[in-house]
Amino acid sequence: MATPSPFARSTFDDASRLQGRAQTIEEMYSVPESFLEIEVRNPQTHGYGRKMFTDYEVVCKTNIPAFKLRVSSVRRRYSDFEAFRDILERESTRVNIPALPGKVFTNRFSDEVIETRREGLERFLTIVAGHPLLQTGSKVLSAFMQDPAWTSAEWS
Repeated sequence: MATPSPFARSTFDDASRLQGRAQTIEEMYSVPESFLEIEVRNPQTHGYGRKMFTDYEVVCKTNIPAFKLRVSSVRRRYSDFEAFRDILERESTRVNIPALPGKVFTNRFSDEVIETRREGLERFLTIVAGHPLLQTGSKVLSAFMQDPAWTSAEWS
């Protein structure tokens, strides 16, 4: 009898065999072994004229040992994200660091632009903070995500 190819499509019987046992109530509703929730929220615009800028609240909830705090909240500007990304690229040559949302030069303080940027920054942080090599090998990741006193000057 010929052995089936490992690349062959599975049949219905194969799929039902792989489902295994049903989850218990405790498994469904207990805290997962490791979790990481990141939210970039509450954008605030400060200053006047040419000195205006927007910062964002970065909230992190996790039980991953690489992070020093289980729950944290810090405020970061877009320029902080740029510096953080540059530091990550220098620090982590084996990991492809995703791009940040692009710079905006017109209407950069409109609600739509700020919301689009907020979504992009949250997506960026979720990818970066969720990467196992960065969780274990990056010195700057936890500090950027959780230290309210973080500055890029410490890492340059």
